[in-house]
Amino acid sequence: MKAITNIHHISAIVGDPQETVDFYRDVLNLRFIKQTVNYDDEYTYHLYFSNQSVDSGSIITFFNWKNAHHGRVGSGQVGTIAFRIPKGSTSYWRDRLTQFGVPIKETKLFNQPTLELLDVHDLALALVESNEFFETPEILGFHGAILLSANPKATAHTLTQDLGLAIAGSSTNYDYFYTKGDARHQIGIPKQPSAKGRWGIGTVHHIAWSVLDEKEQTQWHDYLSQQHYGVTEIKNRNYFQAIYFQEPGNVMFELATDGPGFTIDEPFETLGQRLMLPAHFESRRKEISASLPKLNI
Repeated sequence: MKAITNIHHISAIVGDPQETVDFYRDVLNLRFIKQTVNYDDEYTYHLYFSNQSVDSGSIITFFNWKNAHHGRVGSGQVGTIAFRIPKGSTSYWRDRLTQFGVPIKETKLFNQPTLELLDVHDLALALVESNEFFETPEILGFHGAILLSANPKATAHTLTQDLGLAIAGSSTNYDYFYTKGDARHQIGIPKQPSAKGRWGIGTVHHIAWSVLDEKEQTQWHDYLSQQHYGVTEIKNRNYFQAIYFQEPGNVMFELATDGPGFTIDEPFETLGQRLMLPAHFESRRKEISASLPKLNI
């Protein structure tokens, strides 16, 4: 199998949808690109954000369960979602986050200058400096993620032997891996097993890896099944096709196709401006729209 080259998206569970928009659009300056609903709960928003260019490897999505309980961060989850920022822009982001009243901690979480913070719903984030300079200090996309595993060695085996990531070294507390594509997305795994997590507000539901198209996805489905992973059937997510499986450390992985993309149902220039419903919900647009909180976009 061809090695996985980059993260496709990361999906988290959070609370109030307006608070999500206000934080990721107005504080982190990400682009709000899609408002739709959860395929399994049409009365819940599924909101998408990206870098300003809507590049592959920059998509973060949110299931907004406003009245849900807070989760418990632990094994089976992404512990920290890391964004990549231009080289030399840490001071800009330190000042910007301070201006918005967001507490930060300066670390070397990924063996590089890192700002760690929590979003408005206590989701753990990090901003990691790239090795390249850019004209603007905007978020470039993902740097990577910390995976919280119940079985770190088995998770590492899945990443390297099945998905094709390379070993990137280690620190006192973490082992690191990276995708072999141009993005070189970095994955950290704590060396010690993590206590069991529980999904809820402030936790990550899954991390998705990019595959080129449905043909490649089918090949992955067959390969992973042969390796005794419990893989779902291919699911149509409108903007991509998806399969899911849980790796041995209990983190939910998805393999998502690069296409057809986010402009399949609205133009690039106006992404995110209108509620977009999956086809099977379209006949109930009036009912569903009335049930959702109004967004100030």
